[in-house]
Amino acid sequence: MNSKTRGPGIGPALTAIFSVACGLMVANLYYAQALIGEIAPALGLHGGVAGLVVTSTQLGYGAGLFFVVSLADRVENKRLILLLTAGACCGLFGTWMAADAVSFLLFSFATGFCSVGAQIMVPLAAHLAPHDSRGRVVGNIMGGLITGIMLARPLANGLAAVAGWRAIFGVSALGMAALALLIARTVPERRPEPVLRYGQLLLSSLSLLVKTPAIRRRTAYQATMFATFNLFWTAVPLLLAGRFGLGQAGIALFALAGAGGALAAPIAGRLGDRGYVRAGTAAALASAIVAFLIAGWAAAAHALILLAAAAILLDAATQMNQVLGQRVLFSILPEARGRINAVYMTIVFLAGALGSTLATLSLDQGGWTATASLGAVSATAAFLLFLTERRPTIA
Repeated sequence: MNSKTRGPGIGPALTAIFSVACGLMVANLYYAQALIGEIAPALGLHGGVAGLVVTSTQLGYGAGLFFVVSLADRVENKRLILLLTAGACCGLFGTWMAADAVSFLLFSFATGFCSVGAQIMVPLAAHLAPHDSRGRVVGNIMGGLITGIMLARPLANGLAAVAGWRAIFGVSALGMAALALLIARTVPERRPEPVLRYGQLLLSSLSLLVKTPAIRRRTAYQATMFATFNLFWTAVPLLLAGRFGLGQAGIALFALAGAGGALAAPIAGRLGDRGYVRAGTAAALASAIVAFLIAGWAAAAHALILLAAAAILLDAATQMNQVLGQRVLFSILPEARGRINAVYMTIVFLAGALGSTLATLSLDQGGWTATASLGAVSATAAFLLFLTERRPTIA
């Protein structure tokens, strides 16, 4: 790390700020997921196209990941994060006030595009952290990010029960404004050396993916895991309302229980620092298969507690695989962390958007059995791919 990239370090207080910031930013992607049953009919979106309510935000996030996150290797990171936070604030305000489906989807896309500030903060934290504790720092920050994902759903449901589905977008817009002030006061600057022009940065991201087996494999594993994660959490609110008769408050409590899976992220970071990446990856992928098998049976047996257990297991598996993957990726080329994270997370979130779309389609065509079966088959494919991996790839 050269003098222009060396930061003042990252202690517990700054780690906590990074965790909160990442959690708030990424939560923007999941409010609509929790409220799809209310938003879609209100906007005139029915059947298989209801998934656009969720997919639009995730497609925006995927676009931002590819076209913006690579800039972390070229421009001053703090300024970039602040600009994106302000953009997310504007996008949320527009979503809150949207009068029709087209404007809602466009503002949702913009919100997702600008929420990629979280994926600039994670590699920034990796730059600030020493090598021997990098996994722990990234794991703690990812724990905050994941908590934001999981708490987004019960918060959205809870506010919707009191003030309607639009309220969460207004509240989050205010949250982004407050977050911008916090980042401006606390986050250190990082000025990388601009070796590559913008177009070269984008091409370099793709080149790293093509030339580096570890990047390809970790991307494939997490893309599959995140697709199944979104498959589950896009479909399960509809299942809970239709088969279990839960209202917004009940769905919020279910989502809150699922937030327990966030505890896996700090544990995964410590496992990565101790060299247990391969074992942790195997456990994560196998757990996802088991989670969908439990979920399929629990719905058929009308066993809500078992369904909640499956949700926690799937969330923990997804987050463990994510943290272990980033522990590997951030150790490959320190000067290219932004580009590596950009191509990795772009593919992961495009897969997540696909998972959200397949959720409503599979539920509409074959019910929860089709959705759970699709998740189990996808997770099994990732596990079989993992079994072909040679040990040195993620040493």
